[in-house]
Amino acid sequence: MESITKNRQSVEALRTMVARAYGPDEVCGAGEDWVDELSEGWFNVAYRIRLRSGTHVVLKIAPPPDVEVMTYERDAMATELEALRLVREHTKVPVPEVHFADRTHEVCDADYFFMTYVDADNLHVIRDTLSQAEISAYDEALGAITRELNTIPGTAFGPLSGPGESTWRAAFLRMVEELLGDGERRGVVLPGGYDAIREAVAAHADALDEVTEPRFVEWDLWPGNCMVRDGRIVSILDHERAFYGDPLMEFGFTGSESDAFGDATAFIRGYGQGPSTPTERTRRRLYNLHLALIQTIETTFRAHTNTDQYNWACTRLQETLTLLTTPAH
Repeated sequence: MESITKNRQSVEALRTMVARAYGPDEVCGAGEDWVDELSEGWFNVAYRIRLRSGTHVVLKIAPPPDVEVMTYERDAMATELEALRLVREHTKVPVPEVHFADRTHEVCDADYFFMTYVDADNLHVIRDTLSQAEISAYDEALGAITRELNTIPGTAFGPLSGPGESTWRAAFLRMVEELLGDGERRGVVLPGGYDAIREAVAAHADALDEVTEPRFVEWDLWPGNCMVRDGRIVSILDHERAFYGDPLMEFGFTGSESDAFGDATAFIRGYGQGPSTPTERTRRRLYNLHLALIQTIETTFRAHTNTDQYNWACTRLQETLTLLTTPAH
């Protein structure tokens, strides 16, 4: 996926990064085939690199400092590093191991880190080749993994490294307002307008008060961030959007209130979630609204060259606004 946030580096810069992380003896010689860009990501640039010893690793680089990102994406790499630490220390969920992280900007104009390379298939890439039974099995496994991630407790709601809020209502309203501020600043046109969105969120904010315990929320755990091999999920990737909040905000629940995001049945079964209450359904609709806002507004920040995602996300945004005017049962 192409995006102006991808901070590609010269071959010489990549060599310097490898030397700093693993030592000069691990830098491959000139003319060798040792680096290629991984294309699946949407935000950071990532390279698969072969060390001189033959080991493959992944280098991930944050966006360049002169590219404006959305408010919630600022310092995203620090969030990912903290998320990886928490997941490895508190769960058995498979994630890459961080080998080296550099936030000095001495070699590169942005943060970067090296991690283990996962030799497996991207679930989103191969999904169309799978049977429905295989898809359901993966979705169920994804539900179980998500539930385990949500066991990690926080001390406040919001960013993993703070500052946090004492209530989920305050944290979520801030998240929405930051998105709306981003959109207004860049002149993004939203269906219904900004005031209608603010009014819809305010009208249903009481439903957020039911959430009293901050929990680790991966949020971006969709098939494109799952690596699979031999019928199993062997790693999950891209943790830069994690925060402490309501587990119901996880991506796997999205389809429970909108068929456009797929069928959430197998995920919910794997998660072990019972039937949703009216208040839970209202919260999930608010979270779908938040997701649609991101998907709409980010197209301007990413400088998309066509309107396909914008049009699709605007439709989801309008659908969710309509749902919020319908009582949940």
